[in-house]
Amino acid sequence: MLSTAMKLEQNNTIHTSVMKTEVGEYLNPQKNGTYVDATLGFGGHTLLILEKTDYTAKVVCFEIDKDALSITSEMLSNFSEKLTFVNKNFTELENVLNALNLNEVNGVVADLGLSSFQLEQSGKGFSFQKDEFLDMRADSTTDVTAFDLINDLSSYQLSEIFWKYGEERFSRQIARAVTKSREEKEISTTLQLCSIVQSAIPGKFRPKKINSSTKVFQALRIAVNNELANLELFLHKAIKCLAVGGRIVIISFNSLEDKIVKNVFRQYSTVCTCPPDLPICSCGKEPVLKLINKRAMSPSNDEVSINPRSRSAKLRVAQKI
Repeated sequence: MLSTAMKLEQNNTIHTSVMKTEVGEYLNPQKNGTYVDATLGFGGHTLLILEKTDYTAKVVCFEIDKDALSITSEMLSNFSEKLTFVNKNFTELENVLNALNLNEVNGVVADLGLSSFQLEQSGKGFSFQKDEFLDMRADSTTDVTAFDLINDLSSYQLSEIFWKYGEERFSRQIARAVTKSREEKEISTTLQLCSIVQSAIPGKFRPKKINSSTKVFQALRIAVNNELANLELFLHKAIKCLAVGGRIVIISFNSLEDKIVKNVFRQYSTVCTCPPDLPICSCGKEPVLKLINKRAMSPSNDEVSINPRSRSAKLRVAQKI
């Protein structure tokens, strides 16, 4: 058991799980319980659940990236009798649990961030640190790539994506630069796109702490993988499948994700939805969730210093009542 744990902890080139201490505390996994790790990655949170329950819990592990799942299932092979690996989008949660004859689970955790492996070693163009093909599909069996969006969409459509999913203030300028550039040559690699984005942003407005292309890459990744719509659908299904007393722990990495988590949790924790001027409640709505933390939690300064990629993480927790 220790050898597997050491593999996961020591292989920092693959991934360092974010806010593990907080996840362990707030998920509060119990012995012999059944849990869902909706974003397995390289198994940090799944291993945490096993450790916290003296290896008595069972975990249903979702991972949409086939390559990551192959690596992690091998790394966690010592615990195969406790784990069920699922190579599907977490939106399939309810269907998968039904197929496993599981009516409910005792807890759900999802870490919505990209792993270090996806950024640095997947070859899918998620990062601007290497010159790679503009793929950005988490699930390689889907059809549309970032290359398709960049080379096929109109300037208006691209600017909408950059603004809606990246909150990029220079979305129109960047979109125009993209469409102009592709008239001469198709845009196929990450560094090509980075160069175009940087040229479109006035020098004095280029961010100093992050790469100029960060928001554009985020926007394209979200659009390619339909991430926001999938997140909202997943949250509704996860809450439905959660046992009374069970907790759902979500770690998001941008304001768009956090807003969805916040709003869905609020929707299920609200008592009455009647207009405030109505003298008597007519909706009869009862809360389904209790918010464990009213405000999103952030990683500690110590964690950020060790793992800078954790700096934008936000953790929210709710409990089924």
